[in-house]
Amino acid sequence: MDHDEQGSLPFCSTEKTPRIIAVGGGKGGVGKTFFVVNLAVALARLGHEVIVVDADLDGANLHTVLGVGNPSTSLADFIAYREKDLAKLVLDTAIPRLHLIAATHANLASAQPGHFQRVRFLKDLRKLRADVILLDLGAGMQPALMDYFLAADDGVIVMTPEPTSIENAYGFLRAAFYRCIRSAVSSETIRTLVTDAMDQRNDLGIRSPYDLLREIVAKEPQEAEKIEEAQRAFRPRLVVNHVLSAEEVRLGFAVRSACQKYFGIDAEYLGYVNEDTAVRKAVTAGRPFVEAFPRSDAAVCIGRMARKIAAVLVEHAALAPSLPKVQVAENYESAD
Repeated sequence: MDHDEQGSLPFCSTEKTPRIIAVGGGKGGVGKTFFVVNLAVALARLGHEVIVVDADLDGANLHTVLGVGNPSTSLADFIAYREKDLAKLVLDTAIPRLHLIAATHANLASAQPGHFQRVRFLKDLRKLRADVILLDLGAGMQPALMDYFLAADDGVIVMTPEPTSIENAYGFLRAAFYRCIRSAVSSETIRTLVTDAMDQRNDLGIRSPYDLLREIVAKEPQEAEKIEEAQRAFRPRLVVNHVLSAEEVRLGFAVRSACQKYFGIDAEYLGYVNEDTAVRKAVTAGRPFVEAFPRSDAAVCIGRMARKIAAVLVEHAALAPSLPKVQVAENYESAD
């Protein structure tokens, strides 16, 4: 993506509720932080106000990739109630229109926030002045990450063309899908059933989402409509990183088909990023890759995905703000 593309799309009014995009994947080392930072830079260069949030309190490093010094205050202070105003944690970066909420100095004894802290955080995110907020969820499938992923307007799953990464991506999808269903139903019996099904070696013989849905319909068919609505709303986006061949590019379409077959959901293949040996040079230099190597194949791939998302932002800005999806998170019980 070239610099002359900056401002090529209409600028979104910051009076609108920002669109939240959560980026996860279940496995470390797949390039989630790389993707978040460079997508954020690309969106900012298209004229949008962007905030990137490091939600990885166990291993925060967004500030390093963006070349920002070790911030004295961060999201950890908000979680610990040392800072009540989330807006005060927003830092400027060297990239125009790109801002950061870091996650340095976390309490290692209890890094992940509890249920009510998560609800508070998600509510306050919606109040920030930005067009789009990108959440870097880090690795894992903890309840906090699942809540952020489900409460966001868009959830992106990053994977690489490796069996372990694909397996973890499916695991992440499965955990998020089950949690989504559990929040959609009102029957305590069905909620308990979904919780039991999360144990992949459960005694009920439930081994797949279809097994679970069939069991729910058999027990309480009146809940089926709510589950169908949850399925329609659950539409993750897929990104394949470190691509080396056309076959690896096609992996995204294969995972999309599997989502339809095994989960009954319509996932979107957002795009792929080519493998590039210059990534390490950019990280070492403390510069986002798309800034350091704007004409590389990987930067072009990221720019293509940024324009897809920017089109959604423009459409979002033209519509009246909808009710925050954080209400989904509030439906979860406080027990994680």
